[in-house]
Amino acid sequence: MPATRKLPTELDAVIVGAGFSGLYQLYKLRNLGMHVKVVEAGSDIGGTWYWNRYPGARCDVESMHYSYSFDPELEQEWEWTEKYPSQPEILSYIHHVADRHDLRRDVVLDTKVTAAHYDEDSALWTVRTEAGEEVSARYCIMAVGCLSVPKKPEVPGLERFRGDWYHTCDWPESGVDFTGKRVAVIGTGSSGIQAVPIIAKQADALTVFQRTPNFSLPTFNGPIDQDMVADIKSRYREIREESRQSGFGVAIEPPTRSALEVDPDERHRNYEERWQRGNLTGVLQAYTDLLADEEANETAAEFVRGKIREIVDDPETAEKLCPKTYAFGTKRPCLDTGYYETFNSDHVELVDLRETPLVEITDSGVRTSDREYEVDSLVLATGFDAMTGALLNIDIRGRGGQPLREKWQDGPALYLGLNPAGFPNLFTITGPGSPSVLSNMIVSIEQHVEWITDLVEHMRHRELRTVEATETAEKEWTDHVREVGDMTLYPQTDSWYMGANVPGKPRLLMAYLGGVGPYWQKCQEVAANDYEGFALSA
Repeated sequence: MPATRKLPTELDAVIVGAGFSGLYQLYKLRNLGMHVKVVEAGSDIGGTWYWNRYPGARCDVESMHYSYSFDPELEQEWEWTEKYPSQPEILSYIHHVADRHDLRRDVVLDTKVTAAHYDEDSALWTVRTEAGEEVSARYCIMAVGCLSVPKKPEVPGLERFRGDWYHTCDWPESGVDFTGKRVAVIGTGSSGIQAVPIIAKQADALTVFQRTPNFSLPTFNGPIDQDMVADIKSRYREIREESRQSGFGVAIEPPTRSALEVDPDERHRNYEERWQRGNLTGVLQAYTDLLADEEANETAAEFVRGKIREIVDDPETAEKLCPKTYAFGTKRPCLDTGYYETFNSDHVELVDLRETPLVEITDSGVRTSDREYEVDSLVLATGFDAMTGALLNIDIRGRGGQPLREKWQDGPALYLGLNPAGFPNLFTITGPGSPSVLSNMIVSIEQHVEWITDLVEHMRHRELRTVEATETAEKEWTDHVREVGDMTLYPQTDSWYMGANVPGKPRLLMAYLGGVGPYWQKCQEVAANDYEGFALSA
């Protein structure tokens, strides 16, 4: 059944965004008997996995752990084909879930939300769309995603470029054929690292423009191990609970020792064994202090740099690819399939923008301080205005007409990453101040959606009209998020975790580093104590 394009004028709840979080929130609220619609700017459901169709797009959480847990039958029936799920397979999974639970009938596509204003007299939100439609609702739930507003290069000239250009987060649905083309890729974050090996197989010449080298680990991806699948399916409930109680939302055995108390040879063997696992958490969680102690972190960082030097034939290129100015893990580490190996090809060139900065995009290519590189096609893998970009792109106004953008001019402040003080009945799924991007997103999404749903059900049962964080609770939680972050190496690094990739954006750690498990327990305690820290009003 196609999703409707008609938006009613009155609802119990409006959900903005039809990705994993928006669709699950729809499922949960509809089961309460509420009149709910999801409003989605795209032409189909899927969120991140609808927009990010670039070559090589793939999740960095293994397939068996990157799925909903609310439907036990679906857990057993669905068959993933690869160790790490590709964008088309994840999108197929989302479509299957939506059809299985008849979610599409309550999704309004091709409808961009531009404003959400709170009216104190009626205690209702008025949500406006780009087309001028308006809908009023008791609850407004932002499921807009943490990485959904693309960031273009901070250099002039893109409008002059005569060739074809593409941003990795807005790739043509029909795909792009680079056969016989000279291609430039700007950016070496996750999307660039995933796309480069694929593009290199097609292009006649590929030039990769790198400002900051990234730590990347191999996936060793391939057909999924069926023995592993059978084992996980036999104890999915146990594994799901372990994931919720873990640090990063993936069930693994936690480390018990410091990297500095281990013999160097033993430490190297441990890193090597974890490298061969082909996942993000292996090397990063080998020891207790890798994210808190510079000397300990350097042991892991140098191990990865050693791997880069082994893989890349040209020593000069290898050194350019080795990160040396920040701690391992404090920028989002990447997973790749043949990224470093790609630079062993004669038709692939790496340009270090630290040595020769990017000056402009010309009508025929890319100019650095050294020279101009003529290309036929340009790929922008320049990342996102993370965490707050999608929220602040909407004109959200709370009590007294206060704009959220004004409230957050010095950085985002929310209680539990769920609700900002002064914005009643507004919720953000995996918002700033929650584990969010420093976790398995599906685990964090389900936890938030279920907590919000329980709160809404509590309010309906007690005939309450509004809920909002108190300023005291918001401040205490925001301070706690900062204090926990300051105990780590993250604030020392200019990363999108810190907002440092967007000029003028407040610089602070936007995700909660206390762990998925402790965060979940805090949310449970708040609910058990009659939603302590929230003001509930009839």
